[in-house]
Amino acid sequence: MKFSYDVIVIGGGHAGCEAATASANMGAKTCLVTMDMNKIAQMSCNPAVGGIAKGQIVREIDALGGFMGIVTDNTSIQFRLLNISKGPAMWSPRAQCDREKYIWEWRKILDKTDNLDIWQDQAEEIIVDNDNNVLGINTLWGTEIYAKSIVLTAGTFLNGLMHIGRKKVSGGRIAEPAVGKLTESIARHGIRFSRMKTGTPVRIDKRSVDFSLMEPQEGDNDFHTFSYMSRKRSLPQLPCWTCYTNKECHDVLKEGMPLSPLYNGQIQSTGPRYCPSIETKLVTFPDRNQHPLFLEPEGSDTNEMYLNGFSSSMPIEIQIEALRKIPSFRNIRIYRPGYAIEYDYFDPTQLKHSLESKIISGLFFAGQVNGTTGYEEAGGQGIVAGINAALKCTGDKVFTMKRDESYIGVLIDDLVTKGVDEPYRMFTSRAEYRILLRQDDADARLTEKSYLIGLAKQERMDWWKSKSEAIDSIINFCNKTTIKPKDINGFLNNIGSAEIKGGVKISELIARPQITLENISKQIPELKAMIEGMGNRQEEIKEAAEIKMKYKGYIKRERIFAEKMHRLENINIKGHFKYSEILDLSTECRQKLERIQPETIAQASRIPGVSPSDINVLLVLMNR
Repeated sequence: MKFSYDVIVIGGGHAGCEAATASANMGAKTCLVTMDMNKIAQMSCNPAVGGIAKGQIVREIDALGGFMGIVTDNTSIQFRLLNISKGPAMWSPRAQCDREKYIWEWRKILDKTDNLDIWQDQAEEIIVDNDNNVLGINTLWGTEIYAKSIVLTAGTFLNGLMHIGRKKVSGGRIAEPAVGKLTESIARHGIRFSRMKTGTPVRIDKRSVDFSLMEPQEGDNDFHTFSYMSRKRSLPQLPCWTCYTNKECHDVLKEGMPLSPLYNGQIQSTGPRYCPSIETKLVTFPDRNQHPLFLEPEGSDTNEMYLNGFSSSMPIEIQIEALRKIPSFRNIRIYRPGYAIEYDYFDPTQLKHSLESKIISGLFFAGQVNGTTGYEEAGGQGIVAGINAALKCTGDKVFTMKRDESYIGVLIDDLVTKGVDEPYRMFTSRAEYRILLRQDDADARLTEKSYLIGLAKQERMDWWKSKSEAIDSIINFCNKTTIKPKDINGFLNNIGSAEIKGGVKISELIARPQITLENISKQIPELKAMIEGMGNRQEEIKEAAEIKMKYKGYIKRERIFAEKMHRLENINIKGHFKYSEILDLSTECRQKLERIQPETIAQASRIPGVSPSDINVLLVLMNR
């Protein structure tokens, strides 16, 4: 059996779903190949979306016209805006989701997407012509599917190997088979790959938990959502719960350490530094007598709960014995133990910023196959790969984002420029332009950019334009309207802010930390009426306008710095040099530049091992 498409997407996880819908919505005839249609967008680990910096990525996916934010809002059972006590550059949305409803919400979207077919099968081999152009795939069931572009989003399934104690089982995740031949079919064309490791914790039956010995953690009930298009969260909101490990629990785990695959030599690959197993915590922090645990619901109508903070590959009996030393879990029953999994990934420095392979034309990589960890990082790569796979079918145009345009741009630039030596996780600290990459303004940064390439639709563009106009009307009013001392000093005294001695523009007052649009608008009837006239979007608009006024100076300063860096981004050096022959460069620099072949001077400057003096040499050679 043979089929032909414009784009094939291999893998139905978070990267694959975003890639497939992006490609199809741009008009490319797309086939999503997945091993199990009933586990589309499966949340293999925690059924949660967002978090520090990750929440910003989801907002960006949504602003581009992706679906992770919409699906999350429709299946959220607890929403929180993290870091709210800090500045808005650090605010990060996070939601606990109903795992099963999340899958079926994605299925509904995929089923309704024009130009998109789903084929339940397993890709076994990439078909490539003699000029290293991708042609299609062969599948487990003998089907040949041909396409102009392929997006590989196989997650942890490539030669996946699971570990619980001394027991090793082949699989992509528990009870699901690994993919055994695909890595080799790609590697034979000269693409480098290696191994990484991740893990997941025990799943607990909530009927066996003593919640009276735990602290509840409630969610937020304000206007915030993940999608700019969503107006509310529809499911009932549930609490999460916190407790701590203790010395007795640690003693059991330490005694069982020789049986841990992480420490007895059974696992050789690198695991995530920022989501360590409980074994790693004990080794890294030997003086700590307790570590926090977070018990989180898996859905609104299931007894299954996820124990965040207790990832482990210890033998089953040791995991249970250790947990029973914690008072709230003394009668614990579990659905399944934690386990570790090793899998193949491909060195992402072999990719262009479009996520297309530098070696096989038309082959794109997204998600954990690039050495990342997290649903959000996968989704962000997926939408970019899907866009570029579709564009590849119609010409040479590519879609990329700079580091000052999105966290997704930072993520991809880090991957293709620096590579990975451990599973990559996004943090706000990785972005040098954090004040420009806030969760509130992803639509301002990206929606028009996406609209111009044909992904974001007219409805989304109109939705953003009306918001933008409303924000501007508030800011213009505040910039032009002067308020007199007699009309405002009483209010300023009441909130502990200094009185004014003459007329002051409203925007100048909003720059003060004690003043918000919410409290000052109550003193200015015209401003209050303007905001209330914006209907059910007024809270979102008010927040965005206030941030732009309050942080105007910081935003302007960071924009100036970003524009200076753009000058280096515009100096293209790809194909200009044979670095191995430039002896004025350091040996390490020559090796790194020869291997990565950066597109611009700016990208070269971000490669570890390339010094400022090396960059100066290149600038001199470019007559700069």
